[in-house]
Amino acid sequence: MEKDLDQIDRKILTELQRDATLPIATLADKVGLSQTPCWKRVQKLEAAGIITNRVVLVDPRKVGLGLTVLCEIEAMNHTPAWRDKFMAVESAFPAVIEGLRLGGLSDYMLRVVVAVMTADDAFYQRLTDGIDLKGVRSRFVMEVVHRKLALPLAHNPPNPFPLSYMPKYPAGGPEGVKPSGMQQGKAGG
Repeated sequence: MEKDLDQIDRKILTELQRDATLPIATLADKVGLSQTPCWKRVQKLEAAGIITNRVVLVDPRKVGLGLTVLCEIEAMNHTPAWRDKFMAVESAFPAVIEGLRLGGLSDYMLRVVVAVMTADDAFYQRLTDGIDLKGVRSRFVMEVVHRKLALPLAHNPPNPFPLSYMPKYPAGGPEGVKPSGMQQGKAGG
């Protein structure tokens, strides 16, 4: 659906990211549509899975969850069975509010929100009891200096060359096309 997003869709998404409780009349006015076409566009964005949820953001400190921990995980191995077990174990913890698979030195990053250090230690003990890990490193957030949850849709035009645009070549590439610097049968220099 990415290629089907026009500027009005992007405006709708930008406004809803700011305030998902906007009445459809207000949203329509902000994006320059009448109510029915605006509502239909919102429905289309939901049906396409672009709008995935509407939530309320809560200040963790004001509800007693003042410690955010960024937990880097090194996988014990990279088998599908290990990965499936890891995902099942980590997603079972309510304190894990985000899990990311990474490239680089660590394999996963978990964002964990707890009340105090002892709660993080309890999380660590239960996590390592649940699955074998090669390594775990925790970074404790001292202060959130900047956070944006809304995607910058209004400032980023759609990708003019989506992956679906790229030609598909059989194994070995297109006939007659040689990599730059290569001569037939020899490495170029």
